Amino acid sequence: MAIAETDELGFEAPAPVGHPGRAGLPASASTGPEIGERLPDFALPDAFGNTVRFHEHRGASKSAVVFYRSAVW
Repeated sequence: MAIAETDELGFEAPAPVGHPGRAGLPASASTGPEIGERLPDFALPDAFGNTVRFHEHRGASKSAVVFYRSAVW
């Protein structure tokens, strides 16, 4: 079993700190829409495999979308 290493941001992962899989994004990389900016419509499967279209299924309700990126699952 690998021992988790903690990087300068406090993230722990079994990959060594210098491993390419733990590299961050370059400063010039797009980070996505700004807070409050309308998202483009997108579709993803739910836990049962049914397609869910973001704007269609949320209707007039407000929502929060959280994307979690992990170098090691």
